[in-house]
Amino acid sequence: MTRKRFFGTAFYYAAAILLALIALVPFAWMISTSFKSRGALMSIPIEWIPEEPTLDAYFTVFERFPFLRAIGNSLLIAVCYTLLTLVSASMAAFAFTKIQFKGSGFLLGLYLATMMIPTQVTMIPLFVVMNQIGLINHYSSVILPAIFRPFAVFLLVQQMRPIPPDYMDAARIDGAGVWRIWRQVMLPLCAPSLATLAVTNFMDSWNDYLWPLLMLTDKAKMTLPIALSTLNGQYDTEYNVMMAGSLISMIPIILIYIFAQKYFKHGLMAGGVKG
Repeated sequence: MTRKRFFGTAFYYAAAILLALIALVPFAWMISTSFKSRGALMSIPIEWIPEEPTLDAYFTVFERFPFLRAIGNSLLIAVCYTLLTLVSASMAAFAFTKIQFKGSGFLLGLYLATMMIPTQVTMIPLFVVMNQIGLINHYSSVILPAIFRPFAVFLLVQQMRPIPPDYMDAARIDGAGVWRIWRQVMLPLCAPSLATLAVTNFMDSWNDYLWPLLMLTDKAKMTLPIALSTLNGQYDTEYNVMMAGSLISMIPIILIYIFAQKYFKHGLMAGGVKG
C-alpha cells in the first residue's frame, strides 16, 4: 500500500468515526438525562454521567399516562399495518411483473407516480372517507391506509422482475396455481426485500403521530407518540421524563432491526441495483 493510499484510508476511517461520535452525542445525552433528577437537568457543566442516577423519570412515565396500554396499541397497529403492507404490496408487485395483462406498464407508472403526492394532501379526503364509513376512533382507520403503499410496490417490483420465469414454469408443472406460486415461490425469493419493508413500515407506523391523532380520539386507544406528547407540559417540560419515554419507545425498533439486520442490508441492495 502506498503512503498516499494509506493516509487516504486513515483519513476516511477517522472521518467516519468522528461523524459517528457526533451522531451519538444526542443519544448519549438522552440516556444520561433519563437517569437524572429534575434538579440535575440544567446543571453546568453537563453531567454526562449522573452523580445520583435515579429511575424516577421512568416511574413518572407510567404514572401520568397508561403507557403500557399505549405501547400495546402501537404494537397492535404497527404489526397489522406492516403485515397488510407486505401482503398487498407483494400481490401488486407479483401482478405487475409476472402476470401479463394489457396496460400493466402504464398502470404501474401511474401507480408509482402517486409517490410524488404529499401525504398531507390526501389526509382530508381520507378523513372524510373514514368518517363516512364510520371508522373514526377505530384501529382499522389507522391500519387500512397500509393497503396503498407505492414505495413498497416499487421495491418489490425491482426484486421480482429479474426472477427467471423457470421458477413459475416448474411450479405450474407440479400443479401450482397463481396463489400457490405467489405464496410458496415468490415470497421466499423476496425475503430480503420483505424484511426491509417490514422494518421500515413498522418504524413508520410506530412513530406516526399526526394520522393516529386525527383518527383515535379515545384515550384508551391512543398510540405511543401521542402518549409521549402528553408528557410535554404547556409551560414547563420535564426533559428527564420525556427522554425516559422516548427511550422506551425506541426499544421495539432496535430489537426488530437487530433481528432483521442481515435481510435489511440485502433488501436495500436488491431494491437499489435492479432495473
